[in-house]
Amino acid sequence: MSNTRFNALKADAHWQQVWDDAKTFAARDDSPKPKSYVLEMFPYPSGRIHMGHVRNYTMGDVLARYRRMKGMEVLHPMGWDAFGMPAENAAMEKGVHPGGWTRDNIATMKAQLKRLGFALDWTRELATCEPDYYGHEQALFLKFYEHGLVYRKESAVNWDPVDMTVLANEQVIDGRGWRSGALVEKRKLSQWFLKITAFADDLLSGVKALEHWPDKVRLMQENWIGKSQGLTFRFALSASVGGADTVEVFTTRPDTIFGASFVAVAADHPIAQAIAANSPEAAAFIERCKQGGTTAAELETQEKLGFDTGITANHPFDPAWQLPVYIANFVLMDYGVGAVYGVPAHDQRDFEFARKYGLPIRRVVSDGAKDAPEFHEDEAYSGPGTVVNSHFLDGMDIEDAKREVIRRAEDGGWGEGATVYRLRDWGVSRQRYWGTPIPIIHCPACGVVPVPADQLPVVLPEDVSFATPGNPLDKHPTWKHVACPTCGGEALRETDTLDTFADSSWYFIRFASQPKDKPFDKAVAESWLPVGQYIGGVEHAILHLLYARFWTRALSHIGMIDVSEPFTGLFTQGMVTHETYKSADGRWLAPDDVRDGIEIATGQPITLGRVEKMSKSKKNTVDPTGIVDQYGADAVRWFMLSDSPPERDLPWSEAGIEGAWRFVQRLWRLFEGAGAGEGADTALDRKLHQTIAGVAADIEALSFNKAVAKIYELANAIEKAAPSASRDNAIRNVMLLVAPMVPHLAEEAWAAAGGTGLIADAAWPAVDAALLVEDEVTIAIQVNGKLRDTLVLPKGQSKEAIEAAALASDKVIRILEGKTPKKVIVVPDRLVNLVA
Repeated sequence: MSNTRFNALKADAHWQQVWDDAKTFAARDDSPKPKSYVLEMFPYPSGRIHMGHVRNYTMGDVLARYRRMKGMEVLHPMGWDAFGMPAENAAMEKGVHPGGWTRDNIATMKAQLKRLGFALDWTRELATCEPDYYGHEQALFLKFYEHGLVYRKESAVNWDPVDMTVLANEQVIDGRGWRSGALVEKRKLSQWFLKITAFADDLLSGVKALEHWPDKVRLMQENWIGKSQGLTFRFALSASVGGADTVEVFTTRPDTIFGASFVAVAADHPIAQAIAANSPEAAAFIERCKQGGTTAAELETQEKLGFDTGITANHPFDPAWQLPVYIANFVLMDYGVGAVYGVPAHDQRDFEFARKYGLPIRRVVSDGAKDAPEFHEDEAYSGPGTVVNSHFLDGMDIEDAKREVIRRAEDGGWGEGATVYRLRDWGVSRQRYWGTPIPIIHCPACGVVPVPADQLPVVLPEDVSFATPGNPLDKHPTWKHVACPTCGGEALRETDTLDTFADSSWYFIRFASQPKDKPFDKAVAESWLPVGQYIGGVEHAILHLLYARFWTRALSHIGMIDVSEPFTGLFTQGMVTHETYKSADGRWLAPDDVRDGIEIATGQPITLGRVEKMSKSKKNTVDPTGIVDQYGADAVRWFMLSDSPPERDLPWSEAGIEGAWRFVQRLWRLFEGAGAGEGADTALDRKLHQTIAGVAADIEALSFNKAVAKIYELANAIEKAAPSASRDNAIRNVMLLVAPMVPHLAEEAWAAAGGTGLIADAAWPAVDAALLVEDEVTIAIQVNGKLRDTLVLPKGQSKEAIEAAALASDKVIRILEGKTPKKVIVVPDRLVNLVA
């Protein structure tokens, strides 16, 4: 090698072309090697990648390259989660077609990813917006329909009356449509559902067994599924309402039955509707309820409102005890049976409601300090305790009291013990254009008719208009009109499209197997699945991961694949963060808009905000393209791995990337320093083999910053070592150790040093187990328990030899001042404590 600076841009372009031409990272289905599937969550093609993408994909890339070097056949694919609202929004705002906008973004982002040298199998690239993907998704949807896992029913949705569309919960802001600003209404629409609740128990038991998932993610999924034991029972009503003499409720806390203050029904409960038919006041209140949210989270935060129906319910253990029945805005028909009883002392929602309407608040669970029935606290008590003020339940713990109430209800015939789940079936209907068309035809004569398999895919029409609000598929002049496959009569296509979570619920299977005539080949897919290591943001910890787990189970249930868990290993990486900036007039500014605390365009001082996750809305993103052009791909990759534990957030800094670039240059100089050295350096040999073993373990554990630290230490040791054969061997092995992390530099150095083939195809260095054992130890010397010196001695010395060495220490001699210690305690190979 010549003594020159490493030319990162030239090396990047050269080796990326070499890898492409050789299809180095194309996975072979028929390989005899053990298979390893490494996958990062595929990106949404929003326009350009950012440093968060770079960090995520660098982590997976290091693992994929390392496992190739360990002799595995590695599947490491990439694709695009390409359907969704942002493309449709762009169509409305910029007058472009969602397809063109999406495909242009894919081309841009693919070029950016390739510029970073990721070891991706581009031969398996897919985009969910293409018919050759979503057509197979339609086939799977119909398979689920055939097996009873898909159904249609009326469901409450958020309806924007101006844009004439259903809004996702996150698109409702302060009760208004995020785009139109119109007050959002609750409407009943016929929606398609996937029967995820049929797998609730299996999903729950399965997630508990996923040992290589983060505990926090497993807990989030457990809580979302929300299995609970409870009691379904009926209150007798003081008057018949709409032909009903009772109201059914469900509770997970039957132990609190003697703390009940009221019964509440949902606005669309049959009892509420019957009362509204004869009460304009009740009807007006129900209309007001329609302006509220539709999720449990929204119900927790909104003001608790009720309408007193004037009807009462008889307490099941005391018919003389009458509970007022309210219509309430915090009860939903989709949750449980659409009716609850309120226990204000022990439920915060009920507490707020009771305070507002002057209802009794009676303590029935004691926290050990307070047991009087009067409840004067500022918030409900929902912790553990003993049941009080509850007749025959007094003195029981909560679980025993639950069992006793359930027993009496069942014996009395007015209730039954029940297991319920918080989980609801997955509503997949979306009233928008840019998604997978639901392959159903509606025939006036035949009803719901699945699209025949030989008519798939049902392709989205390209000639759509976004000039008027609503779903363009509804307004298309020809696309939705079709002959019924059963009777041949005039019929209409379903114009709803699928939730984009459906697209990402099976893409990992399509990556593994891509036949043209079916979604996947069972044997080929099973040879790769499950994904051994999945990497992505914790923001997908619940819905995406839960839906993917359900979809895989559903495929297994209908016999299409013998895999139930899609991802055996999961890692949720931290975010890349950056300072935020605001202009003098309150606009968000990008880092490139600011210099030395001044907005470049106006010369006005800026306001420095918090360090936050990079986001386009706050403009604190850093586009990697300019950074890669300046420092090279390897410096960017090294910074992403070295500066922070991968599960923690990583603050972006120019100083950090400059430091990474300097180390890349330092490695290049180190590689240039190899020569024809002679002789052995046992200490360096030992350091090398300890590093090989340590870096391998750290990469497997995804502790990349620890692996980087070990390579720094080895580089320091090599630089300090005298020329020798051991030093030359260590330098050559460092090339292999850094190959997964800085692959362009490693390839360049490997070629210059005369290495055979590509370093990407080279084997990970073998470890000499004998050199992993230290032959020297550092022993702490204490005097009266305080550390005074350390000594490096041969391992396994006798107590007498260690004591003699300690007493010979200059520091110890000065402290003892010629006195003999009263006691000497020796822990072999660890420490000596002298009691003076």
